[in-house]
Amino acid sequence: MRSVETFRKLQREATECRRHLHENPELDFRLPNTAKFVAEKLASFGINDIETGIAETGIVALIQGEGREGPTIGLRADMDALPIVEASNKPWSSKTPGIMHACGHDGHTAMLLGAAKYLAATRNFKGTVALIFQPAEEPEFPTGGFKMVQEGIMHRFNISQVYGMHIQPGLDIGKFGIRAGAIMASQDDFDISVNGRGGHAAHPSQTIDPVVIAAQIILGLQALVSRKTDPLESLVISVTKLSAAQAYNIIPDKVEISGTVRTLAPALQDFAEREIQAVAQGIARGFGADIEFKYTRSVPVTFNHAEQTKLAVTAAQNLVGAANVDEAIKISMGAEDFAYMLAERPGAYILVGNGPTHQCHNPAFDFDDEALPYGIGWWVTLVETVLPI
Repeated sequence: MRSVETFRKLQREATECRRHLHENPELDFRLPNTAKFVAEKLASFGINDIETGIAETGIVALIQGEGREGPTIGLRADMDALPIVEASNKPWSSKTPGIMHACGHDGHTAMLLGAAKYLAATRNFKGTVALIFQPAEEPEFPTGGFKMVQEGIMHRFNISQVYGMHIQPGLDIGKFGIRAGAIMASQDDFDISVNGRGGHAAHPSQTIDPVVIAAQIILGLQALVSRKTDPLESLVISVTKLSAAQAYNIIPDKVEISGTVRTLAPALQDFAEREIQAVAQGIARGFGADIEFKYTRSVPVTFNHAEQTKLAVTAAQNLVGAANVDEAIKISMGAEDFAYMLAERPGAYILVGNGPTHQCHNPAFDFDDEALPYGIGWWVTLVETVLPI
């Protein structure tokens, strides 16, 4: 068992990196300054094989081990922020109005940079490490993970296994959580346009009111989960966007409804796509209106492969002890586009504790820098576990 104290020596620099990234967030694929910062850091560590511009602003950098003959494994960190106004009130709060790192991607990038510095200095492994810095984990389809896979990074860099890590608010710092099989849900997105007949709000009888119809559709969709699926199966249907008229006295011609579907089963994705359209169309036609419907399968289930999960668990246990590694952490109905990489290559996705902070995507969220040595240490220990000399 190795001590996390080895990696505390890297905490100060990693903290400086993390806070710099937090102060200077960028969105989706538009990460020129973030990518430049990461590439320059990698070069300063003596890493010479750095390819930029993948999926617009993504980076893959290679570190050769002391024993050069061996497989290549991929380590992935996401770099993008969210369109949220920050309310953390930290000295390193975002300097860009309306954009903040509310999901810990600044910490993910800093942890992988810390591990890169250590691995480049020690090279105590056999084979090659491919450091994957990914843009656009947060946007709607197509995401950065999808694009990097579509651009062939697994083939181009001969990656045989791939690993990812995410902070977990509510999990104590120094603890890890993982499970074999499905660990996060798929994400599908839907858009419904309710097409009625608008008019003056004082004379609703002369209209086909799409606002009332939309309200009925929203309520009707909830019954798909409560009355048409097995309660032991996981399905979430959430309406998250609604657009209607912009005045008090107008009944619009059209109302737009959008939302998300989360599940662990492909059959339930098929069910949701079919039944959401049927419910919306049936309700609308009952009022004399009609709909337009779009359903997008954005992200598949994040699925941890058994062998690679064992390796991830072993690395975590070697760092913090078995008592601090939950091997059956609760499945999340959130989605993660690292799923595309796991669909392309065997691998695993692990959660590292961020302590009792605000939840991700909350305006007051901030990454706890005390978690940095644990993330750095896990990356290094994983490499030396998967690629031992």
